[in-house]
Amino acid sequence: MLDCVCRTVDPQGCLCRGARGMQNGAVPSEATKRDQNLKRGNWGNQIEFVLTSVGYAVGLGNVWRFPYLCYRNGGGAFMFPYFIMLIFCGIPLFFMELSFGQFASQGCLGVWRISPMFKGVGYGMMVVSTYIGIYYNVVICIAFYYFFSSMTHVLPWAYCSNPWNTPDCAGVLDASNLTNGSRPAALPGNLSHLLNHSLQRTSPSEEYWRLYVLKLSDDIGNFGEVRLPLLGCLGVSWVVVFLCLIRGVKSSGKVVYFTATFPYVVLTILFVRGVTLEGAFTGIMYYLTPQWDKILEAKVWGDAASQIFYSLGCAWGGLITMASYNKFHNNCYRDSIIISITNCATSVYAGFVIFSILGFMANHLGVDVSRVADHGPGLAFVAYPEALTLLPISPLWSLLFFFMLILLGLGTQFCLLETLVTAIVDEVGNEWILQKKTYVTLGVAVAGFLLGIPLTSQAGIYWLLLMDNYAASFSLVVISCIMCVSIMYIYGKSPAYPNCSPSPADTALSRAPELFPGHPDDAGIPAAPLLPDLLALCVSGHHLFPGSGPPSSPPESSSLRAAPGAERAPLPAPTATGS
Repeated sequence: MLDCVCRTVDPQGCLCRGARGMQNGAVPSEATKRDQNLKRGNWGNQIEFVLTSVGYAVGLGNVWRFPYLCYRNGGGAFMFPYFIMLIFCGIPLFFMELSFGQFASQGCLGVWRISPMFKGVGYGMMVVSTYIGIYYNVVICIAFYYFFSSMTHVLPWAYCSNPWNTPDCAGVLDASNLTNGSRPAALPGNLSHLLNHSLQRTSPSEEYWRLYVLKLSDDIGNFGEVRLPLLGCLGVSWVVVFLCLIRGVKSSGKVVYFTATFPYVVLTILFVRGVTLEGAFTGIMYYLTPQWDKILEAKVWGDAASQIFYSLGCAWGGLITMASYNKFHNNCYRDSIIISITNCATSVYAGFVIFSILGFMANHLGVDVSRVADHGPGLAFVAYPEALTLLPISPLWSLLFFFMLILLGLGTQFCLLETLVTAIVDEVGNEWILQKKTYVTLGVAVAGFLLGIPLTSQAGIYWLLLMDNYAASFSLVVISCIMCVSIMYIYGKSPAYPNCSPSPADTALSRAPELFPGHPDDAGIPAAPLLPDLLALCVSGHHLFPGSGPPSSPPESSSLRAAPGAERAPLPAPTATGS
């Protein structure tokens, strides 16, 4: 009797069912049925996978991109297209990638043995992860630089009295505050307009960023010199990433207990401090006040879709990679719901943290919140640090903020590096490279460091923003669409390889994986076809978490279960050629 689906791939490239005791990479001689992959390894427990995936999805974009997009695209009204895109696009794609990786126990290249003609999709995922991994660690290294620079009594970007400042500099603090340490009073109205990025006046934080940290050149082609302090911080960043991944998921799974949870502690501390400041409510209202006319604009829906793609990490290859280390019968549907909602809730929560401080800064300067709102590096390294100078004990708040940015960045960088390493190791697939995986990780880390050196030059920020704007934008949509078509209509609907089962109707290749155990979804996984399954779920009484509802028919142990008829006919044991 067959009671499982064996995740082995025969020389012809098809996924075959095996006899009892042969699932998840086990060999024919094993007498005991195993749910683990002894060859590649698994997560220590399911919490490690969830925390790693949360750390992967929750990154810098949740803090420096979403709040600005929300404010710019109609405030609270932006939540409507955002959550529509989450439900009908984000969660289905997220679940599809998790189930795909968990079922095959392969990285973003190995999974395409199901349809070798689409292996280019896997290479596309690797290219996207490579691009992002290169510049993402440069952002982390800048956060490291600001973190180290905050270890001082007075923040270096608080005043205009530094050697790098120009006559156009106008700070939010009076020079007298440097000696008496008192809380700065509001500046006169005739000076407040000079403190924004208008006319020819610049803030001390902007001049610190442009003239001291970056020593920004005048053109993208003028690389100038490599900024040695940034280069040193880049080396520190890559060393940290390598050490955390030195044993693959066995070591990174332990690190994420801290890197994935502590940012929420810092966010809460900054939120509590922010909402107690004068003007914080004004900033939050600016963030949330709905402008319903905005949702009629196509650009708003486009921004919502791009933020969902970028934030959840769909089509990067990381979700497939992380899920490939799951146990075969893990409830990946439940995990996809938890991780997706956690990610989006974090984005909304971060908006309160950001705009409470920006509202306080706008109130202090006597200007509108829109004059101090920014996004991307401009928010993380100019606007927000300048607002922090207005707080008592400003170095402490600066340390917390940049430490949070470092942890958020590292959580994503771990998965980007592991995606590339796993793809290489699984593609080669022999015992030698499995034993030398640490050296592969080291090689990829060294290559990433070398490729990131040009981004630490005086023109590096130009190239960083160029890569950020184009590396993971429309390409993600193309990759996702091709992946959906190939899985649903090439792999899922084709009665190919009839030799893998008694009949094409019984093989797992004859249909797509089910969204819910016992609820076939032959219409496809992604986008709108998810709605009928959601309705069926409500009507049928099945529940997301086992044991939370009335008993029903005997449940399957996995959301990717054997096809109907898998228990009816024994099969010859196939040769195990991979995991």
